[in-house]
Amino acid sequence: MPDLDTATTALLTVECQNGVVGEESALPELAKEARDSGMLERVAALVDAARGAGVQVLHAVAERRPDGLGANSNARLFRAAGKLPVRQLTGSRAVEVAAPITVADRDLVVRRLHGLSPMAGTDLDALLRNLGIRTLVVTGVSSNIAIPNTVFDAVNLGYRVVVPADAIAGVPASCTAEVIRNSLALVAAVTTTEALLDAWARPS
Repeated sequence: MPDLDTATTALLTVECQNGVVGEESALPELAKEARDSGMLERVAALVDAARGAGVQVLHAVAERRPDGLGANSNARLFRAAGKLPVRQLTGSRAVEVAAPITVADRDLVVRRLHGLSPMAGTDLDALLRNLGIRTLVVTGVSSNIAIPNTVFDAVNLGYRVVVPADAIAGVPASCTAEVIRNSLALVAAVTTTEALLDAWARPS
């Protein structure tokens, strides 16, 4: 893992929201994997450690308007999402960040109505650049779609990306290891939660 300058590093949680990884998830298999693997607890620990080290924390949330206006319909995934019993509606509990992850006053919450990545079609890139961020630590779900898209988009925009392999999840669980080995490791620095916690615990 490369040395991380806390002043130019940000931690991003991706879709760690009640309607995705919470107990009332629209995607119970993914939510179960996020909980049973310990991913949610590790992301929560990283969030707390990042704040303690002075690393900016951002939370990326996917949501929809009740009328679906502006949402994608050009892929099976999007069409299926519109039919799920739990919908990620703006302002609902489903789009709140899920426990045990917390949101502090200084955290930034970035919401998107369309697409597969919080880097596309939101103000995330502008926020990171305004903060002077050069390195992005990406955590959350899912390793199937949103995490790879976020990593690729960030790399394309010139950020150095760090992925703690045990702080992302997808289904089946074996998919995560394959995506890390065959895709993410080619473009991002792959590390562990423990290594990041150790790095952020050291005095700067």
